[in-house]
Amino acid sequence: MKKIFIGFTSMLFILGCQKADSLVSKTPEKGIPANTSSAVDTIATISIIDASATQQTIYGFGGADIIDWTGDLTSAQRDSAFSPTNGIGLSIVRVRVPVDSAEFVQAKATIDICKSYGGMAIASTWSAPAWMKTNDSAIGGTLKPSSYADFAAYLRRFNKAVGGLAAISPTNEPNYKVSYESMQMTATQVADFVAAEGDSSGAPIMAPEPFNMDQSYINSYLSNATAKSKTAFIAGHIYGATPYTLSIDKPVWMTEHYINSNISGNDWTNAMNAAKEIYDCMNAGWGAYIWWYIRRSYGPISETGNIQKLGYVMAQYARYVRPGYTKISCTANPATGVYISAYKSSSKIVVVAINQNSTHIYLPFSLKNAAATGFTQYTTTNSANLVSDKVAVSGNGFGIQMPENSISTLVSN
Repeated sequence: MKKIFIGFTSMLFILGCQKADSLVSKTPEKGIPANTSSAVDTIATISIIDASATQQTIYGFGGADIIDWTGDLTSAQRDSAFSPTNGIGLSIVRVRVPVDSAEFVQAKATIDICKSYGGMAIASTWSAPAWMKTNDSAIGGTLKPSSYADFAAYLRRFNKAVGGLAAISPTNEPNYKVSYESMQMTATQVADFVAAEGDSSGAPIMAPEPFNMDQSYINSYLSNATAKSKTAFIAGHIYGATPYTLSIDKPVWMTEHYINSNISGNDWTNAMNAAKEIYDCMNAGWGAYIWWYIRRSYGPISETGNIQKLGYVMAQYARYVRPGYTKISCTANPATGVYISAYKSSSKIVVVAINQNSTHIYLPFSLKNAAATGFTQYTTTNSANLVSDKVAVSGNGFGIQMPENSISTLVSN
């Protein structure tokens, strides 16, 4: 980055560069936090957004509502979570398949609200009912092969009870031994069930959902050709792992993660770490990002129901990059601490930019194979949430101001 000190000579230099690159500078309106330092870092590399270079389909951004463990969301909290106009705009709710069928319908109210806002529901199974397992317990043990058909029927009944799921997982973190509700299964065992009953489980299969997005575990699972053919989505969690590109011909979903349960969801550094983590998942070619609990002290919504900084950061993606959008090519990392991803739906372009630097920056862009007369910029900082401003486009070029340690979303007009 090249540091430009504010002054008459410096301003002439900046304006000259903008003219040469057909860029239009944007002065923040009162909503966008103004630059309070004596310097602006001008990014030398123009970030090129190529709408014709399409990548993965985006299914959405979401969080978990595990009623038996945290209680259900209230009506107001559901709106805060799922509304793309007045809330975070989460478009995926992840629920648990209970071990007691009497609890099947308890998740339906939240699922229905998520769907009403254009979202979807997915479900994961921590444990099959105890009688279907080798140890006759909801903790540990393995699904008995003789119970495959019964377990598939159980999943079908759950899917029907909640009104239909976009995907269902027969196992949650089967490669991780814990002392709570769980099943330990090898990749071969998970694949054996899906090969036998994956098309009889009521909803498209997402699997195998390993704890650490273990590549060898996923590869072993996919080596069963029948299981692979019956799997709609490859799912996993990134605890202890960094998002990476999986060379497989299936959509990849990150279905659970949180960064630190001891840090408030209002902690700005932690929220910006989450912003970068979502970027990393999208940049790895993945199609969904699902946080752990929606309502938690360290989650997007606090225990008292307020949207926290983490929630506003997630909204920078979830409100504007809706299910069915396509990720498109862009200059992903034009400078140290600056990260960009771009998406489209028909002629609409959405760009999410992260500035992890401690200085205000000017970020230039160029559109390729797309047209826009302007953008609306939404910015969240340590002191402001989703404040908006207008950005003009000249020819195919434009530029934005970004405060230090901030995230901005640009939506084409």
